[in-house]
This record gives sequence, structure tokens and C-alpha cells, in this order.
Amino acid sequence: MTTALSVNTIDLHYGAAQALKGISITCQPGKITAVLGRNGVGKSSTLRAITGINHISAGDITFGDDVLKRSPPYKRARMGIGYVPQGREIFPLLTVKENLETGYAGLARSERNVPEYIFELFPVLKSMLGRRGGDLSGGQQQQLAIGRALVTRPKVLVLDEPTEGIQPSIIKDIGRALQFLRDEKGMTILLVEQFLDFCREIADDIYVMDRGEIMHTGPASDLDLPEVRKHLMV
Repeated sequence: MTTALSVNTIDLHYGAAQALKGISITCQPGKITAVLGRNGVGKSSTLRAITGINHISAGDITFGDDVLKRSPPYKRARMGIGYVPQGREIFPLLTVKENLETGYAGLARSERNVPEYIFELFPVLKSMLGRRGGDLSGGQQQQLAIGRALVTRPKVLVLDEPTEGIQPSIIKDIGRALQFLRDEKGMTILLVEQFLDFCREIADDIYVMDRGEIMHTGPASDLDLPEVRKHLMV
């Protein structure tokens, strides 16, 4: 079986500083893979390498049968990598409807619509289509950011800390949505997260990072192991 997404011994530098050292991550089709670690260990840098925002200095990234090399972010989006950035980065002055429609950019004209299942996952978006994005709560903005990524029809959905600053009820909604996307849509999901209970509940596989390196790989149940938890304690 072809892996959906494979990160193969990549390095990444910011100037002279090395942020990632030999990172390898395999995302199996139709699974949720979580990357965990304390602040500043390289989790977001890994996602920025996958989405093409930052260029790697060694190794390679494969998406299906394609080696991504130095493909820019918009090409990766058109190939099927959907990205929900940390901090959501919605357009505050655009309406919810307009924010969702920004996902049309890489789509054929016949596909330029918002799939109905997005509104079934996040009903609040349908009720607020005319409201400006900046007027939504943090949790509603996160749902909008996920919905916008889903409009692009991704094969792999990449999320950077989707529970950060979100109230518990919406965290549960997001968890249910990601499980639905995996179980009913067969979507491959990669997320960076610090909320251990969230990952324990929804993830299939975990990668634990520390100081720019992968320290542990295994099933989500490994989060209870002392040798894993030592890399996650603040």
C-alpha cells in the first residue's frame, strides 16, 4: 500500500540554526497521525516543511507517488494537501461565506462549491454565513479554518494545534469531525498537538519530538508510557 504522506529524514534550517534533524514521519492512508512535544521543539516547522512554506535542507517528502522537492505551497494544495495553520489565519473582514470561498482557488469551476457535509460537521458556519470572520469566537474561527481547508477537497488534512485556545465543547466537536473525516471519508489526517487527552482519544499513531528530533514513534496508547511522557512534561 502506498503511504499517503512520507517525511524522509528531513533537515530544516533557519539561517545557521537547525530546527529539524533527520525527521521521518509516515502517515498511513485513512489514519490520524499526531505529532506531539513541548513548545519550540520543531512541530510547526515540520508542518511548514510538508506544506512547502519552508524549504528543507536535506531529505525528501513524498505525497503518494510524488516527491514534492521544492514545490510551492499552492501546488501542494492543488495536489491535495489541505492546511489549517496555527492561529487559524482566517480573513477577519471577509464573511464566513467569503472565507470558505477562498478555498475555491485551486479547484476546477465544476467543484467550486462548499460540500454539504462541512455544514453538517460545523452547523454554526451555516448559521453565520453572512457574519464577518473577525466577529466569530476563537472556537468558531477554528471550525471555519477547518471548513475552508476541506473546501479544497484535500486527500491529506494537516492541522497545527487545532485545540489551542478553544473551549472544551468545541474541542469535542473538532474531535468528532476529525474522526468522521477519517472513518467516513477515508481522509488521512496529520496534526500537531499538545493536548494529550485529545490525541489519546482520536489518534491512531503518534510521533513525539524533542529538540528537533523524533524521540518516540508508536500507537496512541504509548502516551501513557513514562519514557514518552518525560518528553511532554513542561
